[in-house]
Amino acid sequence: MSMGTQSLLIFLLIGLVAGFLASLIVGGGGLIRCLLSGIIGAFVGGFLFNALGISLGIENALVVQIIHATVGAIVVVLIARAIA
Repeated sequence: MSMGTQSLLIFLLIGLVAGFLASLIVGGGGLIRCLLSGIIGAFVGGFLFNALGISLGIENALVVQIIHATVGAIVVVLIARAIA
């Protein structure tokens, strides 16, 4: 397995976990909806945390990425619900 393929699979797994956690918090749908909200949430969460200068102080990068993506997915779902 090449490094690019492995990175893509890890990114998709983080998105899926984040989307699932967000769906537990704000309610949500199936697998595809969790994956999409988690992937979009990863970008939104990373942007928000960097723009606001928030540092979690956690040394495990995987946990930090899941937290960022989960917060971003929650924001994405809430904005989507407000628009719809």
